Amino acid sequence: MKNNLLTERLFYNGTNITDTHIHATGYESGKYREAVCDTFAQLTNWIDKSEKLLLRIHGFKNTDTIKEVCEHYGIDFLTIQDILNVEHPAKIEEHDNFNLVVTSIFTAKGTSPIRLVQGSNYVISFTEGESMFFNDVAKGIKENTLKIRERTSDYLFSVMINEVVSNYITCAMTIGDALDDIQEQLIAATDNRSSGAELQKQRMRYTELKRAVIPMKDQYSRLLRSDPALIRKNNRPFFNDVNDHLLNAARLIEECRDTISSLTDLYISNNNLRMNDIMKRLTIVSTIFIPLTFLVGVWGMNFKNMPETEWEYGYFAAWGIIITVGTLSYLFFKSKKWK
Repeated sequence: MKNNLLTERLFYNGTNITDTHIHATGYESGKYREAVCDTFAQLTNWIDKSEKLLLRIHGFKNTDTIKEVCEHYGIDFLTIQDILNVEHPAKIEEHDNFNLVVTSIFTAKGTSPIRLVQGSNYVISFTEGESMFFNDVAKGIKENTLKIRERTSDYLFSVMINEVVSNYITCAMTIGDALDDIQEQLIAATDNRSSGAELQKQRMRYTELKRAVIPMKDQYSRLLRSDPALIRKNNRPFFNDVNDHLLNAARLIEECRDTISSLTDLYISNNNLRMNDIMKRLTIVSTIFIPLTFLVGVWGMNFKNMPETEWEYGYFAAWGIIITVGTLSYLFFKSKKWK
């Protein structure tokens, strides 16, 4: 990892090749506008400072566009670097004129970084690729759901954070359902190899989810202590509600942790039982052949005075004894239910 204090160049360390573009939504009580553009310069004349603004920026490829947007709203250089660093751990920061949330969302394809910046009359979201994650939020503004246009930007900020937290809960519940299926497979003693691979996959998803949720839970109180100009008193109940959802997500994660731990123990126990069963079967086979090996060892000695070797039916008698001894040994183990 490069020392970000020794460079003046912004660097995007991801692999997504989506060209950076901006979806802008300007709104107030009786007004709604939309615009899509490739550079922030195209929006400068479009933006009305009397309106509230939602900017959804897709793609980190063009760092110059990211820089233009951030510098326009007084976002410092180090924060811009954090926005572009897709490997940055989840965090919440309170600044003088904006609040920052750095986190990720979870999809069927994996994790996707999301950054949220909230100022006095704007909210900016940064997503690594062409994401539809906040489309419902934009639709809510368009349809003025719950009179969202009449509310301040901090309410919109709480709605977007809640959307992220809902994604955490959905992911945690999906992991929980997958773990329940694995538990049924392990109890039914089906193929342990496929169960083990699936368990490892869910453990990795759990780890990624925990890295996103736990820092958010620990640092969320910073938003509740924010400047009243950013988080207004009348909107704090909405942030408290989001906090309840975040605590629920953390609780679900802890349940996943306990389940993964117990399933790992069950998986290891099943493997040990399977190995013990294999060793028992091999031991039984070896025990059956011990007397047979003794018999053929005795008859294989090259002594001249061995009457049975001269017997006309000695060969067939030997086979009869061998089969009889082997069968009796097998029946003995079966009667003891060792097989």
